[in-house]
Amino acid sequence: MEHIHAALQKAKQQHGTKPVVSAGKAASPLTPEGETVWRNLRPLSIDLRLAARNRLVTVTRSDPAHLQFDMMRTKVLQLLRQNRWTSIAITSPTPACGKTVVSLNLAFSLAHHKECRTVLVDLDMRRPQVAKTLGMAKPPSIESFLKGHSQVEDVFVRYGNNVAIAANNRPVRFAAELLQSPETATALKGLKRKLHPSIILFDLPPMLANDDVMAFLPLVDCVILIAAAEQSTLGEIDICEQELSEKSKVLGVVLNKCRYAPEKYGY
Repeated sequence: MEHIHAALQKAKQQHGTKPVVSAGKAASPLTPEGETVWRNLRPLSIDLRLAARNRLVTVTRSDPAHLQFDMMRTKVLQLLRQNRWTSIAITSPTPACGKTVVSLNLAFSLAHHKECRTVLVDLDMRRPQVAKTLGMAKPPSIESFLKGHSQVEDVFVRYGNNVAIAANNRPVRFAAELLQSPETATALKGLKRKLHPSIILFDLPPMLANDDVMAFLPLVDCVILIAAAEQSTLGEIDICEQELSEKSKVLGVVLNKCRYAPEKYGY
């Protein structure tokens, strides 16, 4: 645990502490096209028992652990609105740190802000996990979408009225090349034009495993690094934080998989 806290402290010393700001203005109104697109997205039905098994605690908010994600949500909203950012890459140093679970919990926590439109895209194209975690039977092809062969309406499903999720059905060869291609940039522009999201979350692969994250960073405003307690090392976090800060803005480091929750702030 000590190495995680040391890494967090180092990040604070290097980047400083941002002031707390108000939540800011609500999302701008949708265009008529945007309203039609959101309304016509296929609704996502969630198996609550599967969600509980997969630790998606912000869906029903019956598990006290959802409070940590709600706190994370509020801090993210404040920092995004302060800097006028909309897109976040979510990655981890190595596999099995829980970045997909964190991404989904953050998205479902944001769903409770009715004025906020949230989009989540599974861009871990070597080992896509969003569909499996949600129990989606027939997820779409993200590769087809990024290459312009399918449309927003073909790949996104809608949770409630303000969250859209694009899962992925299979691994993609040459993922890094696709992520930095002009076709991907064009597809993401179309996504923003049609869905007009307040926040876009991109679930990316572990950054020490390949070059996918570095290839995609120029297309996002900031990044969150997910570290796993008793797994991620100080060296791994330090390398990731340094490389990410050279290419983007590091929004924060999230400590995941803590076995012992702090009780001194219990209410």
